[in-house]
Formats: sequence, structure tokens, C-alpha cells
Amino acid sequence: MGAGALGQGVCLLLVYLAVAVYPQHTAAQSGLTKIAFGSCAKQDRPQPIWNAVLAEQPDVFVFLGDNIYGDTENPDILRAKYQQLGRIEGFQRLRSSVPLLATWDDHDYGQNDAGRENPIKHESRQVMLDFWGEPATSPRRTREGGIYSAHYLGEADNRVQIILLDLRWNRSPIKAVTPLQNLKRKLQKRGPYRPDTSEQAVFLGEAQWQWLQRELQQPARVRIIASSLQLLADFTGWEAWANYPRDLARLFEVIRAQQVEGLMVISGDTHWAEISRYDEGLPYPLIDITASGLTEEWHQISPNKNRISEAIAEANYGLMTIDWRADPVSIQLAIKNVEGKTLLSHDLTLDTLR
Repeated sequence: MGAGALGQGVCLLLVYLAVAVYPQHTAAQSGLTKIAFGSCAKQDRPQPIWNAVLAEQPDVFVFLGDNIYGDTENPDILRAKYQQLGRIEGFQRLRSSVPLLATWDDHDYGQNDAGRENPIKHESRQVMLDFWGEPATSPRRTREGGIYSAHYLGEADNRVQIILLDLRWNRSPIKAVTPLQNLKRKLQKRGPYRPDTSEQAVFLGEAQWQWLQRELQQPARVRIIASSLQLLADFTGWEAWANYPRDLARLFEVIRAQQVEGLMVISGDTHWAEISRYDEGLPYPLIDITASGLTEEWHQISPNKNRISEAIAEANYGLMTIDWRADPVSIQLAIKNVEGKTLLSHDLTLDTLR
């Protein structure tokens, strides 16, 4: 092995240790430049997309949820479906060469559109964390607030913070419209849910909120919130932050009050890809890039007034590329297909996120 190859191998090992072995508050010894991400992968379908992802040589891959389609109250069935994912050749190659981070959404949580009422959420958590190799001592395994976690990669001048939220464990039941209203919604390509503005509507839960506020005070130049559901889509009628407007307003207030800089959002769930932008009352424009799905496609795309790109209903993954050498630091957000072709892109500089 030559010196260059040896150095690359050492760098990959350090990033792997930072992400997989010590997942809380750790730093790799080199700057993170490529962050790949995606969601919605059915374990019983071909997954050719991993060839394109691996060709990117990302520093880390973030699974945003619906990483399998479990949909069961039987933990053994859930475990078997994870094992099915684990046998896919492309996923095996990804796992052996790229550090992985993962949160869940409803289908790998165990029930479609479920929240805190999921009867097997404790068992589901252990099955999920076992599959992703979470250490036995990790607080994700025992905290009552869910599987949320924060990961820090890179040194002080190019430190990246990746925050994995849990949008299932504490969430109060989602509110639906009437059957007649739902018929009208279908004509509008919207889903059956509506915003819940009551004080009883809970999304993150107070423990997760307090943790998130502390994490957003930690030093980092680039911050990424990994949200299993779209954060900035104005209202699709499907599951999204828009259904819990009090929590969405609270997040915006935290950004303002704590003067949080360098923040972007990556999200999944929809089975289509798009980029949304929102800056009303915020100190800088917030960007939410949705990468969905790795295998799933939904062609009845809902309206979204905050969308600043096309919406793509084609199997896809997301890629964030950071150029630390540029002045100012530049960031490219992209959605790519199974051939690695760029379908959507959005360029920005770090100084615009202040």
C-alpha cells in the first residue's frame, strides 16, 4: 500500500471511529467534505442506488428513516426485515466502507404514521439500534425521550454537527380531516392530515427540546438537522412539521434567540425529492433538502409554496459537498439518481447562514 492510500485508510478509520464507535460529541481528524443521505428503502426491492452512492466516496451516509418497511407489532418480524436489508450486496459494501448514521421514521418504528402510541416502541428501539451497531452503553438505548443524538465531525475550524431527531417516540396522535374533506384533498394531491394548534399537540417532547437547545449552543461551523419528515414544506396534508405548528414556531424561535448559525435541514419520507426555503422571521434563509426515496417513488406530488426547485419522483439520494478551502466556504446541495446524475442542485456559501 502506498503512502497516499495508507493516509486515506487512516482518515476513513478515524471518521468511522468518530461516527460508529463514539457517536456522541466526537471529532474526526479531517474535515468532512461529502455527506450523503437518503430515506425510504424497501428491503425486499432491488437497491442499485448504492453503486452511485459508493462512487461518490462520501465521508458519511445519513439514513433519514423508513430505512426498512417493518409495519408490524412483532419485534421478530422487524428484526428479520433488518436482516433482509443487511443481506443486500450494495448495502453490505456501503456498510463496510462508509460510516453510517441513522434515525427512524414510521415504517422502521413499526407502524405507519405512528407516534407515542406504538405498543412495541421499546422493543423496536432495541432492534433498530442493534442493527445499526449502537454501543450497549449509548443513551439512545435507555432515555425515555427517544433515539435522538448529536454527532460532531471535524476539527474546530471545519467542525460539522449532525443532529438526528426522533419524530416518533413522543409525538401525540396526528389529526385527520373528515372523509369529505379528504376526498377534496385527494383532488389537490394532498394527504388526509391537518395542523393541530392545541397545547396538547406534542411533536419532539420536552426532554428532546431541552437537549436540542443545548446542542445548538455547541460550537460548530456547519449544522445539519436530520429530520425524518419535511420541516419546511408549507402544508402537504401528509406527515410533516406543518402538522405541529407550535413545535415548528418553537424551533424558529430557538434559532433566533440562540443566534444559531450555519444551519441546514436534510429530510425524507415523501417518496419525492425537492428543495424548500423559508426565511420569514429568521435571521437567514433556512434550506430543507428532501431526499426520498432510495427505492420508493410517489408521483402524486403535493403543492408546496416554499419549494424552490422542481420536485422529482425518481429513486434518489442526497449529497452535501462542503469546500472548506473556498473563501467564503461553499456548500453544494444535490439530489442524484441511481446513475449518479444530478437531478436538483442548490449552491450557497456559509456566510449566508449567519
